[in-house]
Amino acid sequence: MKFSKLSQLFLVSAIGLILATYLTACNIVTVDYVFVAASASNAAGSDGQIYTYAADSETGALRKGPPVVSSGGTSPIAMVVSANYYDLYVANQGNNSVVHFSIATNGVLTKKDAITTAATPVALAVNAAGTYLYVVSGTTSATLSEYALSNGTIGSATATQALTVPGFTADTMVPTAVTTLPNSSAVYVAAFDQSAYNPGGTTTSSANPGWLFGFAVGSGGALTAASGSPYQAGVKPTSLACDPTNRFVYATDFASNELIGYSVQSGSTLNFLLNGPFKTGNEPTGVVVDPRGLYIYVSDSLDNSISGYSIALSTGAPSAIVNSNSSLVYATDTQPVAIAVDPALGRFIYTANHVGNSVSGFHLNPDNGALTQTQATPYPTGSSPTAVVLVPHGNHATQSVTP
Repeated sequence: MKFSKLSQLFLVSAIGLILATYLTACNIVTVDYVFVAASASNAAGSDGQIYTYAADSETGALRKGPPVVSSGGTSPIAMVVSANYYDLYVANQGNNSVVHFSIATNGVLTKKDAITTAATPVALAVNAAGTYLYVVSGTTSATLSEYALSNGTIGSATATQALTVPGFTADTMVPTAVTTLPNSSAVYVAAFDQSAYNPGGTTTSSANPGWLFGFAVGSGGALTAASGSPYQAGVKPTSLACDPTNRFVYATDFASNELIGYSVQSGSTLNFLLNGPFKTGNEPTGVVVDPRGLYIYVSDSLDNSISGYSIALSTGAPSAIVNSNSSLVYATDTQPVAIAVDPALGRFIYTANHVGNSVSGFHLNPDNGALTQTQATPYPTGSSPTAVVLVPHGNHATQSVTP
């Protein structure tokens, strides 16, 4: 059978179109880069490392990205990215350092500068304006330090606040987390009083164990204690998150298996949410609010799971989300200690699993908040991962909510 030239041209074009469609369908389009802080091995003094993964825009599945880079120290404990996603900061407990990396459009990290903290760093936050880096440090005394940022570069300390409980200034305070309001007007720090909460040891104080310290951020970065601060925060608060409308702050209570909610009043003052605290799984260690402010997710380290909640927009109160299997939780790998949501589409959740040496991935249903595991999850990392952050790739618009 012979074909006319026109028929041959049509056949070749059709075959080319089919092949192009096939190749396009097989090509993984990255929607986010996922960065995980871990160590090279379990050996004492092992180098801290940052592992980079590319997330598929359709499924959320991860594949290895650019090469692993040194965290600039040992025992990395926390990471944070700037609001414009140009800069990443990592805190290393082994050498009391906070290291700054620039983030290229292909996910490659380049070390830029670093500072050495007087005490062991514990947690980090960057305000949305990109003007200040907040470092919480100390294992026997808690300190909040504010550093000026200039195009991502860490400058000098502009403010320092010792975190003590009025009437119990000699107590041993252990900081655990820090966050800022999206409008950059306030910063909050979680800490617990080890003199009042010391499982297996001796308690020497009658103070409330868990506390949340609030500070208004003024001109030049001046920090002023919020009215009523510090606020009671259960027994052992471990993580903090704010909603995108600057109206609510949430803290996990590791010891009581609860999520504590606060409403933001008069800029930085906090009030407890009605009907709280709210039940979580066992030993919650991380909390995140999705970019639309509709859902809250908590990593429960003892249960190896995530608890999900919908947010009542009028009150901020969370309600448990039921998945398709009538379960209130979603299984991760072993001991999820950190959790993050993708800022590009708000469709994927990832946990850093400290004992599992892995990252677990989930697809977030935007209609009801339910989670389903991504393909091939969990994904292997280095040893004992402690932190996970995400950066949108390319020209994807990030989800946002206007207060």
